Amino acid sequence: MRKKSKPVYGLGVNDADYPVAVNAVIGGKQKRLWTCPFYQSWKHMLERCYSAKYQAKSPTYSGCSVSPEWLKFSVFREWMAGQDWEEKELDKDILQPGNKVYGPEVCVFIPAALNLFMTDSAAIRGEWPIGVCWDKGNGKFRASCRNPFTGKHEHLGMFKNPNDAHEAWRKRKHELACIYADQQKDPRIAKALREKYLPAFQRKLK
Repeated sequence: MRKKSKPVYGLGVNDADYPVAVNAVIGGKQKRLWTCPFYQSWKHMLERCYSAKYQAKSPTYSGCSVSPEWLKFSVFREWMAGQDWEEKELDKDILQPGNKVYGPEVCVFIPAALNLFMTDSAAIRGEWPIGVCWDKGNGKFRASCRNPFTGKHEHLGMFKNPNDAHEAWRKRKHELACIYADQQKDPRIAKALREKYLPAFQRKLK
């Protein structure tokens, strides 16, 4: 009979019927040779939601949780096995902006580069809207946006007020999001990308 394992981050039930990791002693030291990718994704999801230490470093995950069915590893693994997950990251809010609950209806796997593209870095961007900085030399607000396809920051112009500068950023971000959308196989992700950087009134019309 398989020994009952300790709850993962206090809530997760690891009911795997196989070893989720393989270790070996190499050079007198214990080393991890392999970790089940399904378990790794599941455990990291639980860490983001239920580890105080992790949330101290990444406070945007404060208040996040996992749906009851996904607290059981085997259920999450079955769902993940049916997804396009290889070399991708689990995302909880591209389909439902602002969502804080990980579950099968709202989660998808997306490339790490796309995940980074959608991160707004609110905690570190300062007093101005995203994509905007004050250019003291010109006495105006500079708008810029990183192009994920070239890796370069694009200068979008100088503006008299931060709102106009932010609008220039939003328009460029939307153009880039639409390029990403054209690359997606999942129509739900493509739709979400095309709508993400639209003005609020335009999103409501769709």
